[in-house]
Amino acid sequence: MTAAAARADGSAPELLDALAADRATGALTTRSGIFYLAAGHVVHVESAHSPALGDLLTRSGALAPAGWWEAVERAGARQRVGRQLVDSGRLTAGALELAHLGALFDAAYFALAHDGTALRFRPGVAHWLGAVRPVTVATVLRESNRRRALLDRIWPDAAVDTAPLARTPDADPAVLPPRRGRALALVDGGRTAAQIASALAHRTFHTLVELRRLAADGLVAPAPPAPAPPVHPVPGAGRADWDEPDTALLRRLLDALEAL
Repeated sequence: MTAAAARADGSAPELLDALAADRATGALTTRSGIFYLAAGHVVHVESAHSPALGDLLTRSGALAPAGWWEAVERAGARQRVGRQLVDSGRLTAGALELAHLGALFDAAYFALAHDGTALRFRPGVAHWLGAVRPVTVATVLRESNRRRALLDRIWPDAAVDTAPLARTPDADPAVLPPRRGRALALVDGGRTAAQIASALAHRTFHTLVELRRLAADGLVAPAPPAPAPPVHPVPGAGRADWDEPDTALLRRLLDALEAL
């Protein structure tokens, strides 16, 4: 185990730099995502705040769902799902690389931007997708910083990225540019940016740009927390008084004890 792999403290960017220098292979977990590395390069990133590669490919129509799951079944155990998609003719190598890089950078933004504390590094762990197009750690960090700076210039509240979003009363999708209007139409008080992006079959970052613009215009905001369910008191709960005793029963018990 490398020196970097032996520790999992400090920020994720610091540990990623150390793992790159060590040419480490494995999975680095943060609070918002997982980085998969091979020989010090980032080969895949996952985050619950960003649609997965399979969702992007199938919802956009680039790949039939049956084709995606067939590749996972045939090649997942060998970590060659990406290679299987290309070899089977379901996707060209260029189309796969483009979709994969988009999903990788989207997920990396969330894994680093939202409390990107490194939690654990597991040496030797590989992702079932396999290496599609490895990216240097420096490139991933630079792109994540660029995206954060751009989004903050549009609207500086990062809560829009992850919270369920609600419309304001004046929000009208019909008067907006088409892409922004489609994003607004899916804001319903329950969906997050990732869920809106998945429903649109768009990359998350592009959707974040539109949602932050909507927030800057005062048309969307993080939804207020749902009210707590009402508490119905149980009759008699917490009372220390007792029911009136059955005096006849007590008298019979006393008579029986005296007889004994």
